[in-house]
Amino acid sequence: MVRIRLRRMGAKGQPSYRLVVADGESPRDGRFIEVIGHYNPRTDPPTVDIKEDRALYWLGVGAQPSDPVRRLLQKRGLFERLAALKQGGAAQKKAAAATAEAEPSAQAG
Repeated sequence: MVRIRLRRMGAKGQPSYRLVVADGESPRDGRFIEVIGHYNPRTDPPTVDIKEDRALYWLGVGAQPSDPVRRLLQKRGLFERLAALKQGGAAQKKAAAATAEAEPSAQAG
């Protein structure tokens, strides 16, 4: 299973994190597929930089976020946007199917 999770960076006592897409079996700071953002909890307010298009892509293909990443994504409103994209895609498919059904009857007549 592909996971979206935090990878710890920075010196001892000065953590910062990268949001990475990684295989669920790989270790916390091990191999990863792609870096999709950065998170620094030491700034006031904490700095969160996420490539939203890549996060939506990975969520759309079934990547599961860890609990801390899920909270970060919810604060950015990405789950709502993903749901809207899925509903919009379903609505577009229905409209295309209705158009395709209407075209053959119009051509036959």
